[in-house]
Amino acid sequence: MASDSRVPVHIITGFLGSGKTTLIHSLIEQKPVDEKWAILVNEFGQIGIDQAMFETRDDVVVKGLPGGCLCCQLAFVLQAALVNLLARSKPDRVIIEPSGLGHPAGLLDLLRGEAFQDVVAVHDIIATLDPRRLDEARVREHDTFQDQLSMADAITITMGDQASAAQHHTAQQFIDALWPPRKWVHRVEQGALPVSLLLNSDQARQQAPHKMPAEHQALAASPSLEGAFFDFPPPPGHPQQQTASALGYTSTGLRWHPSERFDLDRMALWLGELPATARVKGVFHTDEGWKQLNRADGTLSVTSSAWRQDSRLEVITPEPVEHATLMATLTTQLNASRVGLR
Repeated sequence: MASDSRVPVHIITGFLGSGKTTLIHSLIEQKPVDEKWAILVNEFGQIGIDQAMFETRDDVVVKGLPGGCLCCQLAFVLQAALVNLLARSKPDRVIIEPSGLGHPAGLLDLLRGEAFQDVVAVHDIIATLDPRRLDEARVREHDTFQDQLSMADAITITMGDQASAAQHHTAQQFIDALWPPRKWVHRVEQGALPVSLLLNSDQARQQAPHKMPAEHQALAASPSLEGAFFDFPPPPGHPQQQTASALGYTSTGLRWHPSERFDLDRMALWLGELPATARVKGVFHTDEGWKQLNRADGTLSVTSSAWRQDSRLEVITPEPVEHATLMATLTTQLNASRVGLR
């Protein structure tokens, strides 16, 4: 296959809660009408929340790969999913959103390897950066956080309206110190990135190979198509729960039957009381309709949702947080907020 006929693949990477999914939503809204896109979403958590946050469209195919990191735990699953997606959907463009704790090295090796080198072309790698995260030593010094930005061809500064002038200045200094210079740096407001930056991108630069950090190497799984994927919702009154820990974080995923409804105000209150370091995403059938809940850096947002298959919640916390105690309390509160079946 000729080089110019390869399907462009865009990797949008960035740490937990840095606005990757919001950015992709903004790009979809600007998508050329004559293009069909495929979105591969990888999540650290055990259930696919982000997949549930995309509306169903004929010109956009969304595939969720939850339960680990694409570069190590799910590399074989990704290869199978991408082969299937390219063959069945025949997209004009593919966007891959790795987990916020995902390291890009293994993903790049796969996309540039023998299986895909004549099929896809990796275009500029875009990293999202929330300036506020540079205030957190735990994040700033995290190997994955540093490598996501150092391997990026371009950087999108997100959450711009929530960061102070001093935080923006620190972020710019951080970016200016990266070498070689990024192809572009764009500050977005409300998550919107001009789609021209995606459509006009070149192939990603070839750089010295990045070694996968030891903590990722330890997670590398043998080839398998098994995964924590949920095909059917749990029965009413019996929520499904899975917990896993890796890379210094613990995640718990919960699912409820779609007929179960929740009191939105009470649920939002309890989620808002979680530690500021807790990353929370959910889709719920509430007394005010189906809602998406998204909480990053202590701020909770609630929007309408087109998802109807089940209610689901993902809570991710760093190691110092007593995750089991926190989830036991939250689960009791959520059960108390149920307002019946419908």
